[in-house]
Amino acid sequence: MATPATRQHRTQQERSERTRELLLDATVSCLVELGYARTTVHEICQRAGLSRGAQQHHFTTKAELMTSALEHLFARLGEEIVTATSQLPPGPERLDEGIDLLWRAYSGTLSTAAVELWVAARTDEELRRSLLPVDRELGHQTLRFYRQIAGPSVDEQRLQTLLLLTVNLFRGLALDAMIGGDAARRTSLLADWKALVLTGYR
Repeated sequence: MATPATRQHRTQQERSERTRELLLDATVSCLVELGYARTTVHEICQRAGLSRGAQQHHFTTKAELMTSALEHLFARLGEEIVTATSQLPPGPERLDEGIDLLWRAYSGTLSTAAVELWVAARTDEELRRSLLPVDRELGHQTLRFYRQIAGPSVDEQRLQTLLLLTVNLFRGLALDAMIGGDAARRTSLLADWKALVLTGYR
């Protein structure tokens, strides 16, 4: 049976987690709508409806807040992908639809927020140090997803090569979309890439 002290601790923890989530969601929103250069801690706090003190309690630096927001977004998208993977059909169609699923994840809010931070990290050493481990974890998560959709018959070296090529293609296509590139051409390139990946699976 939970004691009053236990319930109070749980309530405080829930409030703390909620505050953190509000800050992270507001950070992602700012990155997507305003870009990194125009995203300030003051704006983030305003959108979250929180004080600067509440922000500093959870995140001591702007770089920590930014990378935590990206990690938060990765985790959320990862949960969505895991759920969607369980509904994919067997056989080659599984890989076909899995690549589409991965593209949707990489080309949405994740891509916009990540590009803003990757570009900023080029000249911001603190941000780069914070961002690299998060970026590597995204790669590991994506590799695990690729293993699930490709199946056990795919050689590990080939699997990793396909993953790296797919991720870098997606990043390029996502950037093309962000600067107003031809949507029909992106769709065509994605279809061509899937046809190459599926060679030997049919």
